[in-house]
Amino acid sequence: MTVKSLTAADFESTILTSPIVLVDFWAPWCGPCRAFAPTFERSAQNHPDIVYAKVDTDAEPELAGTVGIRSVPTIMAFRDGILVYSQPGAMSPAVLEDLIDQIKGLDMEKVRAKIAERKAAVQA
Repeated sequence: MTVKSLTAADFESTILTSPIVLVDFWAPWCGPCRAFAPTFERSAQNHPDIVYAKVDTDAEPELAGTVGIRSVPTIMAFRDGILVYSQPGAMSPAVLEDLIDQIKGLDMEKVRAKIAERKAAVQA
């Protein structure tokens, strides 16, 4: 599986139509971003069931701002269209694999229930 470049035009549709999406927000001038890229690309080869995507924050500053990127690299993970992980910093291959296992193991009914509870509490 290859790593897909995302833009503002296809970001939302990719997240909403793919079961699991990992997004690497990066910048060409960022040393840690360049160092993490091979780990991300190798992981994409091992998980063809996951969409791996990159957003160049220099080319897509509005998208980066909209989703709250404050530092690069930042990894975001979406499952069934829901943001389930967002943290800045590069990861080792083992940490990335652990994150993927956790995402795949999520009980999405519980996640949706927790989101509904939070919305209800905010509206109360």
